[in-house]
This record gives sequence, C-alpha cells and structure tokens, in this order.
Amino acid sequence: MAANLTIGSLDGNSSREVRQLRAHYHDGRWENFNGGGGEEVEESVFSFDFQGRGEDVVYVAVGENKQTSMDALIWTLNHAVLNPSSTLVFLIHVFPETKFIPSPLGMLPASQVNPEQKEMYMAQERRKRAEFLRKFLIVCSASQIKADTIVIESDTEAKAILDLIPILNIRKLVLGATKSTVRRILRSSKKGNGVADEIVQNAPEFCEVKIICEGKEMSEMMVDSRSSSSSSSSLSHQTAPGLAQDQEHVDESYSCGCFSLI
Repeated sequence: MAANLTIGSLDGNSSREVRQLRAHYHDGRWENFNGGGGEEVEESVFSFDFQGRGEDVVYVAVGENKQTSMDALIWTLNHAVLNPSSTLVFLIHVFPETKFIPSPLGMLPASQVNPEQKEMYMAQERRKRAEFLRKFLIVCSASQIKADTIVIESDTEAKAILDLIPILNIRKLVLGATKSTVRRILRSSKKGNGVADEIVQNAPEFCEVKIICEGKEMSEMMVDSRSSSSSSSSLSHQTAPGLAQDQEHVDESYSCGCFSLI
C-alpha cells in the first residue's frame, strides 16, 4: 500500500497552509519526511517532538461522517483536554487516493489525463478538504485550544492510522461512531472490519483509544444500557410469562449496543 501524509496548519480564515510536513508511505513504513506547502520546512517530522510530549497531545480522527467526527471532537475538548494552555489537538483526516479524474468523457484514469486538468481537479479537492477541516479548527479555536491537522492519502483508513500510532507516539486517540456501527460490532461473533473496530482491535497497548457515540464515551453508554436492562428485568418479574418474553425482545431491540474500551 502506498500513501501520502501531510502534517500542517490551516489559517482559520483561509485555505492557506501555513506550515506543512509531508511523507510517503511505502512497503510498510513512512519515509521521505520533508517540508513543503506555504512555508518551506527543512527539519523532519520529529521536530514536532511527538515522542516527548505524548501526554499533552490528543489525536481525533475526523472522517466522512461529519456529525460523528464533530461529536468526537467536542467530547475531546470537554473531557480529554486537561490543560487547554498546553494541550495540542491533532485532527487526523484520511482521504482515498485519486485514481480517476472527471472529464467530459466521464471518469478517466488519472494517468490518462493531461497534467493541467489533473492539477485543476486536485486543487479543487484540496480546497474541499481545507473547508471540511476548517469547521473543526474553528471549534477548537472557539475553545481556545491549539489544533493542527494531519492529512493522509490512503485507501485503507484504519491501517493508515494504526501505522501512524507508533511513529507519532500517539497515546490518546478519539474516534466517533454511530449507534449502528457499535451494534454491528457487538452482535457480530467475528471481528468487525469497520475503521473504529479495526483500530480498537489492533492499537498498541500504550495508545488509549476512546470511541464516542452521540457525545458519550462507550463506558458511559454501557452503564446506561445496564441500568435500562436492570429496570426491564425487574419489571419482567412482575409480568405474565408471555408478556415478559415480549418485553425482553423489545429491550433487546432498543437497548444501546455500546461497550467499555478501557
């Protein structure tokens, strides 16, 4: 798998990239870290000292689902940022590799499109990503918390993030998830293949992964689910056997499928 990574800042009022560090992922490792973008940077990515300040850096994955991503970010700002003045929040955004370019003749392989047309399309996509990420950066700015972005070009979102964890010494990672995603994870006897469950299953022990569903951490929702189940169980003992069986079926259908990761 090949992928490209960009670590950089976006001006809160424009799409101008203030600072960028780029790298290429090939044959199982990140390589060729170098400066680029709006301001040339010669030092390597480790000049950010990710290894030395893991405790006051929080990483939040922001994906296509804006609502779950925003829920994860807001939860992070309210619960995971212990010292706003010294904590840095990194927004990790993974987007698929560009293999086809739209044209009057339809979608054409990128290799068959002239360079000018390809660059025009790529610039348009970069602006879209900048606009998407800016909404999250504005929320961080409103909370007076410093934030930056990590943008990765890869077709395998979970693997790209997992491979990045040991390189950037990611100790705190927050992911957003929908209820349907969590229910699927719980009801399946096999390992899930979604981004959140794949990361949870394979993240190294030193990385604390939090899954946020509708503004709540999984452990909190697990408590709510248990309380609801306990109340329903108590009620069923006072109900006729046939009604009790129906009640159990209803509880199973509507209980929140969430679990504790920690």
